[in-house]
Amino acid sequence: MERTWIGLIKFWKHHTSISKREIQVMEELTPGGVNSPVRAFKSVGGQPIIMDSVMGCRMRDIDGNEYIDYVGSWGPAIIGHADDESRQNPFLPVSASKLTMSVLAALAETMKKGTSFGAPCLLENVLAEMVISAVPSIEMVRFVNSGTEACMGEVAALILEPVVGNSGFIAPKPDFLNALHNITKENDAFLIFDKVMTGFRLSYGGAQEYFSITPDLTTIAKIIGGGFPVGAYGGRREIMEMVAPAGPMYQAGTLGGNPLAMTAGIQTLKRLKEPGSYDNLNKITSELILGILDAGKKAGHAIRGGYVSGMFGFFFNEVPVYNFGDAKKSDTSKFASFYRGMLEEGVYFAPSQFEAGFTSLTHTFEDIQQTIAAAEKVFRQL
Repeated sequence: MERTWIGLIKFWKHHTSISKREIQVMEELTPGGVNSPVRAFKSVGGQPIIMDSVMGCRMRDIDGNEYIDYVGSWGPAIIGHADDESRQNPFLPVSASKLTMSVLAALAETMKKGTSFGAPCLLENVLAEMVISAVPSIEMVRFVNSGTEACMGEVAALILEPVVGNSGFIAPKPDFLNALHNITKENDAFLIFDKVMTGFRLSYGGAQEYFSITPDLTTIAKIIGGGFPVGAYGGRREIMEMVAPAGPMYQAGTLGGNPLAMTAGIQTLKRLKEPGSYDNLNKITSELILGILDAGKKAGHAIRGGYVSGMFGFFFNEVPVYNFGDAKKSDTSKFASFYRGMLEEGVYFAPSQFEAGFTSLTHTFEDIQQTIAAAEKVFRQL
C-alpha cells in the first residue's frame, strides 16, 4: 500500500500540476469545480483530471498524460472518440465491407447548414426510423436533450435499468425481468426500461432484444447522440400518441432533434449495424474483465465482476453482487487505491466503485493486455 501511495503523490504533484491549478480555478466558478458530481473524484480521492483531447480509446489530459479510456464519455463513445476517417469494418474482408462516413466528416457537412434549427429537420426522421427498426418495443419515438430528461414522467409504472450501471455493473438474475414483466401486466402498470446506458450497447436492439423482453416504454440516450447531448423515449403507438401535440401530455425542448446530435447518432448506429461489431465488443470486454478478475484473485484479493457485450464492472467483494445492497458491502477504500494506482499506470476507469465501465470498437487486444499488466502490478501493491 505504502509504495502505491508514494508513487501516487509523485504522480499528482509532478504530472498533473496544470490540472490541479485549473481545478482550483474551477472550484471558484462552479460548485465542487465540476459540472457533474462523479467527476469530482470524491469516491476515490485526489483531484479530478482535466482532459484536453480524445481519440479512439485514448484520452490526453492538459498536462500531456495519456490514458486508455474505459469510461467512453460514460457510454456514448462505443465506436471510439472523435471518429475522424471513413473506414471499413476491420473484421470483414474488404470486398464484404462498405465504407462508412466518419462521424466528424458527417458533422462537418451538417454544420455547413447550421448548428440548430428550432424547427423540424429531415435528420430526425432518419434517426427515428433507425431507432424504431432496431428496438422491438418502440413504435414511435420523441427526441429530447438528455437521458435524465427522457426518464422524467408521471405515470403509473415500474422503471428500471435492465442491466444496472448506476450501482456498478450488475446483470439481472435469470427470470428477474420476466417476473417484473408479469407483475406489471397483472397490475395494469407500465414496464419502462431505462436504457440510457444499455441502449445499443448490449446489442443493436438493446436489452429487450438481448433478454427477449418487451417493455411498454423505453428511454435511451448516450449512444444515439454519438457524443452529443441527446435523449429519447418511445414505445407503443397508443401510448406515444398521448404526447403533445398529438395528445394532452405536454413536453417540449428547444434543442430536441438537434441536427448535429442526429447526424452523430446516425453515423454511430450505421457503424454498429455492420456485421461483427458486437462480436468484437464481446471478445474485447470478456478478455478485459476476465483478465482483471484473474489478476486480482492471484494477488489474493476478493473480487467479483462480470460483463455483457461492451459493458462491464467489478467489485472488491467476498460474495456475488446481485443488487445495490450487495454492492454496498464492497471494499470502497481498496477500490480507491486500485483506481488511483491504475491512473498512475495510464488507465482511466470511472472514478467510483458504483459506476459501470465501457469498451469501444477502437480498443485493441494490445490495449487490453496493457491494462491487465497494469492491473497485475497494482494488485501486487495493494
